[in-house]
Amino acid sequence: MAKKTSQIDQSLIRELADLLGETGLSEIEIEHEGLRVRVARTALAPATAPPQLAAAAPAPSFEALAESKNELAQHPGTVISPMVGTAFRAPEPGAAPFVEVGSTVTEGQTVMIIEAMKTMNQIPTPRGGTVTAILVEDGQPVEFGEPLIVIE
Repeated sequence: MAKKTSQIDQSLIRELADLLGETGLSEIEIEHEGLRVRVARTALAPATAPPQLAAAAPAPSFEALAESKNELAQHPGTVISPMVGTAFRAPEPGAAPFVEVGSTVTEGQTVMIIEAMKTMNQIPTPRGGTVTAILVEDGQPVEFGEPLIVIE
């Protein structure tokens, strides 16, 4: 019985590996005429942390972050996200934000936009006052019920 040998094109593998680097993908697989080629890469963790990172203060625990967000969600002046989406602090890229910390707002004023399913949804304030905290960054994904802004 004769062995079936297939020639693997080394240049194809190199091209696929280059494509991984260019696109940031971690894996690519192609199949052509019964020949399947899969190229994958894994990120290796550094053996030791750089000195400035090793001396950094420990990050707050997940429970502590969740507790502080729960406390803010209960604050009467907190504007919470009514939906899952991406929060934008300005009406368009490069424009001034709707509000900054210290801004005075009136009831119903738009303070943010949340994009959900290609629809831009204006987020109004439930009451007037002064913005004391902005809890999300521009372009940050947000969850339903997540605190966005605190108004005093």
